[in-house]
Amino acid sequence: MKITVFTSNQPRHISLIESLSLIADEVYAVQECNTIFPGKVDDFFKRSEVMQEYFSHVIEAEKTIFGQPRFSPANVKSISMKLGDLIRLDINALKPALESDCYIVFGSSFIKGELCEFLVDHKALNIHMGTSPYYRGSSCNFWALQDGNPDYVGATIHLLSKGLDSGPMLFHALPKPQEIEPFLLGMSAVKAAHEGLISQIKSGKIFELIPVQQDKKRELKYTRNSDFTDEVAAEYLKTAPTSSDVYHSLKSRDLDQFLHPHIA
Repeated sequence: MKITVFTSNQPRHISLIESLSLIADEVYAVQECNTIFPGKVDDFFKRSEVMQEYFSHVIEAEKTIFGQPRFSPANVKSISMKLGDLIRLDINALKPALESDCYIVFGSSFIKGELCEFLVDHKALNIHMGTSPYYRGSSCNFWALQDGNPDYVGATIHLLSKGLDSGPMLFHALPKPQEIEPFLLGMSAVKAAHEGLISQIKSGKIFELIPVQQDKKRELKYTRNSDFTDEVAAEYLKTAPTSSDVYHSLKSRDLDQFLHPHIA
């Protein structure tokens, strides 16, 4: 089996590539790159003292769950570019990667145009880090925690669509109830998404699931990157839920609100 993944370059993205390489003969990784030092370097998130403090927790949690930045396995062929360059790239440059059996999107920029049409036609799978249709847009799991809703922290695996995170859903992935600090909870949600997706692809069940359209009337919050300001981050660092708060919220989670939940 050949798998193509459109992703990024942080340890969590590399971890997904590694997991895919274990179930595929060949993996094509199209990586749009950001700084691996958010908060310290101006990039997708701006450089500031507050962002540096906030992302120091993110980086440490990611290191705990997914390890350090590293090289990809031997059966992975990769192409790297700056975040946002994908929509400017001639689709013919990706030709070898567009002859795969399965296509996955995780952490790439918003895919548009001819490439988007190709991926939609080939039923590409998107990992949205947030539980749709409740939280959509950017940094969804942060906003769920900010709203006092750790029970909504998770991921949605859905079919790619031309709209942002709006495709028909296949299943949700959720971190198991545990006493855990919120930054680690967010990374545990990523791990649950990876494990759920790999398991479904390996078994072939992912291709048997009936897609369910998202009910936008159930949306709790739609956020953009510009909403995540120094002021918001600073307030969160003061008021983030405790590990005990997280546990009690996850323990009382209403699983009926989620589609075929994979809990890990």
